[in-house]
Amino acid sequence: MRITITAGDIMLTATLLDTPAARDFASLLPLTITLEDYASTEKISYLPRKLTSEGAPGGYDPSVGDLTYYAPWGNLAIFCKDFGYAAGLIHLGKLDGGIEKISRKGKITARFEIAK
Repeated sequence: MRITITAGDIMLTATLLDTPAARDFASLLPLTITLEDYASTEKISYLPRKLTSEGAPGGYDPSVGDLTYYAPWGNLAIFCKDFGYAAGLIHLGKLDGGIEKISRKGKITARFEIAK
């Protein structure tokens, strides 16, 4: 499933995996959240509710552009830099490009929607 992420005049697309967690995330859309910097590695935002972790592996080794869910904290994370394996991290999908447009420092208000 493809989604759009709009932040001001920036529009990105991402492709979600066909997994229970990714489908659960899609069920929240449309959703407007504030993405904040975390550890100079990712943009994160807490979701309105926890997502299912049904069938998910115990963790994930994210790459630049990965859209993930950190189950222990209940937050969405978009990786701006590669990172090592993290227990509790669930891969939801990947940006189709343009990570540099949102990897700048500071908060970003973004709207996530299912692509038309």
